[in-house]
Amino acid sequence: MKVAQAQAISPYVKPGEHFEFNGTYFRFPINKPSEAIKSNAYYFNNPEWAEEYLTYCHRSASFKSRWLAATGSWDDKIVVDIGCGPGNIYATLSGKPRLLIGIDVASKSLEFAKNLGYTSVLADATNLPFISGFADIVVLNAALHHCENMEYVLIEAARLLKPGGLLITDHDPQLSAWDYKGVAMLLWNSRKLIYRVAGRGFHKTTSQQYWGLACEIHHKPGHGVSTAFFKQTLEPLGFDVKVYPHNHELGEEVLQGKKGKPEFKYLLGNLLSGRNPYADKSALSLMCLAQKQ
Repeated sequence: MKVAQAQAISPYVKPGEHFEFNGTYFRFPINKPSEAIKSNAYYFNNPEWAEEYLTYCHRSASFKSRWLAATGSWDDKIVVDIGCGPGNIYATLSGKPRLLIGIDVASKSLEFAKNLGYTSVLADATNLPFISGFADIVVLNAALHHCENMEYVLIEAARLLKPGGLLITDHDPQLSAWDYKGVAMLLWNSRKLIYRVAGRGFHKTTSQQYWGLACEIHHKPGHGVSTAFFKQTLEPLGFDVKVYPHNHELGEEVLQGKKGKPEFKYLLGNLLSGRNPYADKSALSLMCLAQKQ
C-alpha cells in the first residue's frame, strides 16, 4: 500500500524534494513554521475540533450547489485541495477524481481526509513540493485567510494548474465588508465579552475559541480579500478571473450575480459603518473562479 501511495504522487513531486510516508499521509519538511502554521496545526490537530469542523462546516446544500456549479464534476480529474482540513469539500461534493491531493499542516485532520479518499500531504502552502502544470482543479476553501501571506499561497496554487485548469477560492472574508467603523468597531472590539455573555457560538470552550480566532490571521477588520487582489495576482499569470461577492447561505445563484441576504449581525455591522448592507462590497465572502488560459 505504501508503494502504491508513493507511486500516485511521485510523478508530480519536484525533483530533489524529500518526504516520509507513515501509512496515512506524506510529510514534507516545514523547517521554519510560521505562527499561522503553528496555530492552524494546533487547532486542527485536536481530534474533537477537527471532527466537529468536518461535521458542521461547509456541508450545507447551498454550499454543495454553489461549488458543483463552479467546479463541475471532479470525475477522472487531478484535484488539489490546499488547506483541506479534515476533508470538508470532498465529503460534501463527492465524485471520482483520478487523484485527489489534500494539503494541510495538521496531521490529525489529514487522517480524517485520508479516510474520505484523499491522498493526504503535510506541507507548507507557501512552498508546495509539487511540479507546475499538472492539476485540473485547485481549490482553496476558507484557506487563504488562515495564511500569513495570502498572495504567496494564491500564486503557488495557480502554479500547479495545467492550461485550461480551474482555480476556485471561497469563504475568505471580503476586505470592504469587514472594514468596520465607529460603533461597529467598538462592538467588534467588545466581542470577547459579548461571547462570554451570549455564548460562544460554534466554539464550545474558551480554549477552542482562542485557537479558532488565532487561526484566522486575516479574518478581522482591515483584513481580507478583494476583487482587485484576485485580479492583480492572477491575471498577470495568464488567468481569466471572475469574482462573485456573496453571503453564505446561497447556492449556484451566486454565479448568476446574486448575493443572498446578510445575517443580522453583519447587516448591523455594515449599517453602523455607514455602508449599504446590501451592496456588493458589503457581502461577507468572495468566490473567485480563475481559469488558466
